[in-house]
This record gives sequence, C-alpha cells and structure tokens, in this order.
Amino acid sequence: MISMMRLAPAAVLAAACCFAPLAQAQDVIKIGDINSYKGQPAHLENYKRGMELALDEVNASGGVNGKKVVLVMRDDNQNPGDAVRAAEELISREQVQALSGSFLSNVALALGDFAKQRKVFFLATMSLSDRMIWQNGNAYSFRLRAGTYTQTAMLVEEAVKLKKKRWALVYPNYEFGQSAAATFKSMLKAAQPDVEFVAEQAPPLGKLEPGAVVQAMADAKPDAIFNVLFGADLIKFVRAGQTRGLFEGREVVSLVTGEPENLEPLKDDTPNGWIVTGYPPHDVKTPEHATFANAYQAKFKDYPRLSSVMGYSTIKSITEGMKKAKSVETDKLVAAFANLQVDTPFGRITYRPNDNQSTIGSFIGKTKNQNGTGVMVESRYRDGAQFQPSAEEVRKLRPAQ
Repeated sequence: MISMMRLAPAAVLAAACCFAPLAQAQDVIKIGDINSYKGQPAHLENYKRGMELALDEVNASGGVNGKKVVLVMRDDNQNPGDAVRAAEELISREQVQALSGSFLSNVALALGDFAKQRKVFFLATMSLSDRMIWQNGNAYSFRLRAGTYTQTAMLVEEAVKLKKKRWALVYPNYEFGQSAAATFKSMLKAAQPDVEFVAEQAPPLGKLEPGAVVQAMADAKPDAIFNVLFGADLIKFVRAGQTRGLFEGREVVSLVTGEPENLEPLKDDTPNGWIVTGYPPHDVKTPEHATFANAYQAKFKDYPRLSSVMGYSTIKSITEGMKKAKSVETDKLVAAFANLQVDTPFGRITYRPNDNQSTIGSFIGKTKNQNGTGVMVESRYRDGAQFQPSAEEVRKLRPAQ
C-alpha cells in the first residue's frame, strides 16, 4: 500500500479515499493528524519524518494489539475553522481512532473543544497553549510538548540570575504570545519584586514591522529583553535589532529560539549569547537519544530537529496508550493515558492525570553564531515535571470534569 507519509498534503485526501477499503480490509488502526503542513514547512516536514520513523518501528514490532497502524494527514491552513472541518471529516469519513496535531495555539484550542464535543481522543503535539489543558481543558484532550508555562518558568529561573531591573517584552499577539508574556511578568515579579516592565510590543503573528518595534523598545532603554517571536518574525526582529544596536549591552532571554527550526534560518544573523529554550541535536549524549538520532540519520540522511522528536513521540504516545488500553475505544484510551509512561528520545515521560499534560522537558542554553550557522551551546536538559504547576494549582486553573 502506498504510504500516506510520502504524499503531498493536497494529495492525501484523494489517496485516503482510494485506499480506505484496503485499509479496512487489512483491519488497521488509523490515527488522524491535523497540522499546518503548508504554513509551517520548516517545522512540519521534520514532524512528519519523526512520525514516519515511529510508525516504521511500531509496525515492524507487530503493530498495536496485532494491527498495523496507518496515519492519515490533513492540513489545517493555520485556521481553526478548517482544522475542525478536517477533524470532522477524519472522524466521520476516515473513521480514525484518534486525533493528533496542531502547531498554532488557536488551532489546538479549537481541536480541543471539538474533542470535547464529539467525545474523541485528541493529542495536541506541537502547540504550546496552556489554556487548552487548563482553562479550556477536558477529559478527551491531552498535550505532549512542554507548554508555555513550563518553558517560561525555565527561562525565569535564568532571568532572575541576571539581576536586571528594566525589561522590555516582544511577542506575537495571539494566545501563545500573550500567555508567555503574562507568565513571564508574573513569575519574574514574584521572584524579583523591584522589576519594571518598561516596554511591551505585541505585533500580529507574521506581520511584524521590525523598524517600528525595535525603535519603540530601544526608546524605553531596557536593561534586558524577553522575546517570544519565532519564524519569519524572529528573523526580521533580529536583523533590525542588530542594525539599530538594540541588543548591544543587553541580555536577551528568548522562548523557543534555540530550536533548530528557528536557529537555522537566522544563519549569519544568529546573535551570540541569548539565553534560550530549544534542542541541540548534536550535543545530547543519552543512549535513548543516540538510538533515535542514529535511526533518523539512517532513514533520512539528516539530523533530527525538535519537531522530529515531537512527531516521533506523538506516535509512540498514542500507540503505547492503545497497548495499555488493549483497545482503540475512546473511553478506554482516555483512561489508559492517566499516568501513561512513554519512552521518548528525551527519556521516559509521564502523562499527568490532573491536566493531561506530559512531563517532557526542554533544553536551556545559549545561542552561538558558529561559522555562519546558528547553534545552541552550553545546553542542559530540564525535566518538565520540575517546572509544571502543582496539582493544587491545576485545580484552580482547570474546570471540574
């Protein structure tokens, strides 16, 4: 059977329709993934590769409960409405047993609500939105990646050490950026009461006007900067900031900038010494990561990115949940995810029963321009469980089920 993983997103629907009878005849398990494949190719191409590698391993070892696992993908066009329509089609027409995906936070929130309304299992994989597991949380929605709160808490720990008083913030004006900024301000103020926030820039996602933003921040004369921009907005911000001297003599603490997907496009514009969360694929020396990275290199002739790890861990999580449940029925799968342990390239993680969040962590380190290439150095892994809110705090944030 032709692998869905090798088809362009536009061709997936046609292929899925053509091969659906064959899939049913083979009595397979279907996972439906909805993501911004066209809108975020730097992240999602490697995410697909990670899923494909995990599928190969799962199926080579006998599948799940004796059944082959098949992935059916849909593009969300970076639009919550399109994501929900794709989810409905995957459930009703393709009859997938579980849903996964989402890169943007607003899409994750929409899919989480869909899962609640339709009572289907959903694992948010790349999104950083904490609202989907707390304020909007529900029994059917889970999240893999270390979220906004967790990664921001890691950075606040480093920010406090800098002992800087005047901070400027810049972030994309949607749920992820807003949440990151609010969390950073709250945590830093609690740890350092004399801190001041002297500038706050929140451009629309993908529509940064770099000159105006950089000048406004420079005019505020901050001692340090907290950045949440990523992708094309990050590139524009860095270039304009360097041209106008914004970063000279100032510390920068930056969320997700240390991920290869964000560092690589910066190339020779990569700033030195920013404190970042991310993933240094060449510097992780654990046995589990070596096994994953070697298999990934052998299959794709390339090294993994953070999205590769997330894609791989997505398939491993869902299939381990199904094995534990000994079923693909939604209620049994949901129950199985309570305290589910999964081996990932970052080590063993657990899905917390109080908020359906995994304990996967992130790396903290610094950016370095290494011969015209952006890399993350001085890195160390931070266990997500050490930075997540307590069960008591979660009870205040999450509605009763």
